Amino acid sequence: MSVYLVTWDINKAKPNYTDARAKFIARLDKYDRIKDQSLDSVVFISTTSTAKQVSDDLKIVLDTNDSLIVTKIVPGNYYGWLQGETWNWIAAKL
Repeated sequence: MSVYLVTWDINKAKPNYTDARAKFIARLDKYDRIKDQSLDSVVFISTTSTAKQVSDDLKIVLDTNDSLIVTKIVPGNYYGWLQGETWNWIAAKL
């Protein structure tokens, strides 16, 4: 299993922003994940898929004017200031 940081920006100018965001979040629900409440539009997921596979899967519900990045968390090479529950989840999944 790998842990990935997934962050996105759905263009708020689109008329269906609320629906578009809900569809994206629903797509994320298929992954084992945790959301740190202090970070907006960021989740950490655990999966056997590659970053490209996750990105391709999530892009299905995005428009070309939205943004997305999926990056692998490397054991021993991640730092930051998050809630303890988030750190514990990441450590357990790595």
